[in-house]
Amino acid sequence: TPTEDSVRRAMAIQLIINREWGLAKNENPNQGAFIIEELTELVEEAVLAEFERIAERGGVLGAMETGYQRGKIQDESMTYEMLKHTGELPIIGVNTFRNPHGEQVMDKLELARSTEEEKQSQLKRLQDFHTRHKAEAEVQLKRLQQAVIDNANVFEVLMDAVRVCSLGQITRALFEVGGQYRRNM
Repeated sequence: TPTEDSVRRAMAIQLIINREWGLAKNENPNQGAFIIEELTELVEEAVLAEFERIAERGGVLGAMETGYQRGKIQDESMTYEMLKHTGELPIIGVNTFRNPHGEQVMDKLELARSTEEEKQSQLKRLQDFHTRHKAEAEVQLKRLQQAVIDNANVFEVLMDAVRVCSLGQITRALFEVGGQYRRNM
């Protein structure tokens, strides 16, 4: 006999197909590929319309300078969360058809903090790493900066740099060349 979990999983799959995909909203979901093609065309149209909106703003860089993508992502995620919380957008197992015997949703997430001893140990290891690779790190950081200036393959140079440089050193070197990104308000 099936277990309660396997029955819930099978029911969830059926509920997802019926409620989340939207296939059951069709008058005749058995009409085959037509409905799938129709849904695919709707997605394609939405993607092309978004590409056109980005092109109107001067391409990806122009849209990035005006904060279009970030704003669009924030608006869409806010809308999604609102629909999810009001129940207008059913998500099986999240806001509908939840397991009555399942785990309760935690109100407060407890963060794992390192001890002072662990922190000092990590700082000492970082200092030892810097000391061991001091000479090579300077060469690799200059090479990385030059690759950025020359518009060369930065990834290739970056892969060499991470062997002898810390993330902080690499970040500082890149900030010196390209500056730090600040969002326009």
